[in-house]
Amino acid sequence: MSEIGLVDPLRPQGSEAAIAAAERALRRGDLVVLPTETVYGIACRPDDAGATERLFDAKARPRGLNLAVLAASEEEALSLITPNSVAEAFATALWPGPLTMVLRRSARSATWALGEDPHTLGVRVPRLPLARALLSRTGPLAVTSANRSGEAPADTTDGLLDAFGDSVAVYLTVAAGASTGSGEPSTVIDVTEPPRIRLLRAGALTGKHLADVLNASGPDPEWVDFPPWR
Repeated sequence: MSEIGLVDPLRPQGSEAAIAAAERALRRGDLVVLPTETVYGIACRPDDAGATERLFDAKARPRGLNLAVLAASEEEALSLITPNSVAEAFATALWPGPLTMVLRRSARSATWALGEDPHTLGVRVPRLPLARALLSRTGPLAVTSANRSGEAPADTTDGLLDAFGDSVAVYLTVAAGASTGSGEPSTVIDVTEPPRIRLLRAGALTGKHLADVLNASGPDPEWVDFPPWR
């Protein structure tokens, strides 16, 4: 039977019991739903192959689409990948926030079963205080949007329960069932081969946000698959 914890995503200190329940579930290898500043996410331990398999099954997600990983801080996120100057500029300016960067894995994440690509990893540091409070207790988590593959992300408690039922051990949902997120997913970019920056998914950050960072920091980028700045 799943647990449902109503939380205040901006004041995690008032949600201690729910966060503790989610931490216990994640350490067991179970799945947890939590709010982020974009959409609700479904999460598990990234270093437990059984847990990531359960996440793929619950979401009906193709294994060819690797799971991204969230971390509580810029330093921890960068420890999971092999950074470069472009990625470091984005991390400093835009984390925490709705930017997922795909880079080559570090030794720490090399063996994590996150999908068919064993060489790269998408990483992000979320802005929402509750998400970061949980991550500070659990360490990095594999997280993807809380929806069945091909469907829109759920944004209410009932919608989340309809999507995942008892396959999720703990649901952290916002009181009254309304997410405080923007409803728009993170922007996903591939920065494995700087100065080339490839857009993998349009999202909350526009190309202009990214260009402004690099114009200020100096790297001369090559933009690939980006729509006109807006």
